[in-house]
Amino acid sequence: MNATTDLIARRQAPLHTPTTLGTDARRDISGGLAALLADSFALYLKTKNFHWHMSGPNFRDYHLLLDEQADQIFAITDPIAERARKLGGTTLRSIGDISRHQRLLDNDAPFVTPADMLAELRDDNARLADYMRATHATCDNYGDFATTSLLEVWIDEAERRAWFLFESSRA
Repeated sequence: MNATTDLIARRQAPLHTPTTLGTDARRDISGGLAALLADSFALYLKTKNFHWHMSGPNFRDYHLLLDEQADQIFAITDPIAERARKLGGTTLRSIGDISRHQRLLDNDAPFVTPADMLAELRDDNARLADYMRATHATCDNYGDFATTSLLEVWIDEAERRAWFLFESSRA
């Protein structure tokens, strides 16, 4: 083996992170976590987009609310990815990888009203909580109690964000 083929072999070497959960669990759970990670990045960026483009009489309150929520969403991205790696799975590698896995829709509109921003983020946070519940069921099926425990906290946080967005948009 020459240096080039040795380098290529190392680049393509499979990861062998030890886990007792099994091959199917590793595949299914890390796949679910990759989708959640993509959705989290998509929701983070949308929340920041709306934070940056907020306007109107409630600007300050909404601007600060969305900044706080974006920080909370971003805070779960590293634990999601690290959990997948702890299980011996892989995680996202690029912006393109995020777009291939995300289920939450982007919003590239040049203008969105504050009411529509809050409603869209409310719905997206509720959807994220539902996706987390589905991943929780997968983890529970395999006896992955550590991931289910993390997901329970993140579900509560997503539901809290949805609740705040709902209450903030009431007339």
